Amino acid sequence: MTRENAKLNRRAFLAGTTLFLSGTAANAQMKIADLRGSIDSVDLGLIPNAADDQTAQFQNAVNRAVERGRALFLPAGTYPVANLRLPSGTLIVGVPGRTKLVYQGGGGQLIRAEGVNNIGLTGITFDGANRSIGDFTEGLLHFIGVRNVTLDNCEIAGSSKTGLVLDRCSGRVDNCRISGAAEAGLRSNEATGLAITGNTVTDCANGGIWVHRWREGEDGTIVSGNRVERIGARYGGTGQFGNGINVFRAHGVMISNNRVADCAFSAIRSNTGSNVQIIGNSCLRSGEVAIYSEFGFQGAVISNNIVDGGTTGISIANFMDGGRMAVCSGNLVRNISEDGPYPPEVDGFGMGIVAEADTTLTGNVIEGAPKFGMLLGWGPYLRNIAASQNVIRDCGTGIAVTVVDGAGSAIITNNIIQGSKSGAINGYRWLEKATGELNDASRFPNLTVSGNQIAA
Repeated sequence: MTRENAKLNRRAFLAGTTLFLSGTAANAQMKIADLRGSIDSVDLGLIPNAADDQTAQFQNAVNRAVERGRALFLPAGTYPVANLRLPSGTLIVGVPGRTKLVYQGGGGQLIRAEGVNNIGLTGITFDGANRSIGDFTEGLLHFIGVRNVTLDNCEIAGSSKTGLVLDRCSGRVDNCRISGAAEAGLRSNEATGLAITGNTVTDCANGGIWVHRWREGEDGTIVSGNRVERIGARYGGTGQFGNGINVFRAHGVMISNNRVADCAFSAIRSNTGSNVQIIGNSCLRSGEVAIYSEFGFQGAVISNNIVDGGTTGISIANFMDGGRMAVCSGNLVRNISEDGPYPPEVDGFGMGIVAEADTTLTGNVIEGAPKFGMLLGWGPYLRNIAASQNVIRDCGTGIAVTVVDGAGSAIITNNIIQGSKSGAINGYRWLEKATGELNDASRFPNLTVSGNQIAA
């Protein structure tokens, strides 16, 4: 070997090493495909930018690549296809932003995989072209009972239903962009070990990221580092739709470090989700309650979130239906509005933080809630609330606590309340003020009120 050849080989080795150590996930995946001896789809008769439908050629290319145990590489270009089925071991690698599969309609869907293992899709754009999807499915891409499905650096756009549906799947969806879905961007049902991380979900008509179960149970999905913006509520309602991140009947879900903005209803809404963690999220300009833990949940940690805008900042509610046990700490809540997306019901709008049962509220900062900075309990539904060391500024009533007969215990201590327009700490019977200032609450043996600093 000549000295020049040795230098070239050394450079090539170093370049490959750099790619593995510091390159993007997509580049690393493409390098892996190259090392495995990927098959170029053109060699199997699949033509980029062909005018005619390429479904048969594409399915053949996928099947041949899987049979040979190789990745299928798709050069840049547009591929008109529909109703593709992915077998176990499928690995398809495209050129990010330049390899596009365009759904051809006809009452079907773009991609389906069912009861298979180890599916990998990297660097591909899936364009639904807003064409009709069949009644047998709810998504442009639909994975059912797939163990270890991976979507990385892909784009899903223009679905006439949900963009991506994962039923009883494990795996991960990373660094993908989902937009323009007529229903939700991404929906998981009964996950078996799923991570949804680093994605951007925007401009979807009914929901952003949904983590659901058909029946209540342990789920454990991780939803972290996503950007979710401009989510509508096409089907209306009072919160079933229009949420950025929505948990329903799924226990043990972790929702952390997401940026969620401009949702018609909640930025983050957990309904009957026990042991949910909602930590370190930015929730901006929500149309209703920004962060909701509601109905029959037991166990929620809601900490270190920023809420700027919404009709209520944080609601930990529905003790009547078994909703209980939470830690709500270190949150910043501001710029709350009394104007909601539907006529006010029950306790209405305009509150900073609401809680009912077995909950600590500590170290929160609330500013600009026109009705209540904090609302503790509702009618007789109050039990074991501790509100301590919170800062509450420029609200209607600083802290409102229920004094309806039959209500349980609450401790209100060592808070700073400034600029309350209708009272600092007052007792309420539902929405009717029932007391003056509760300086010592001696008339109500279930209440302890002490050590609070009140300023004009």
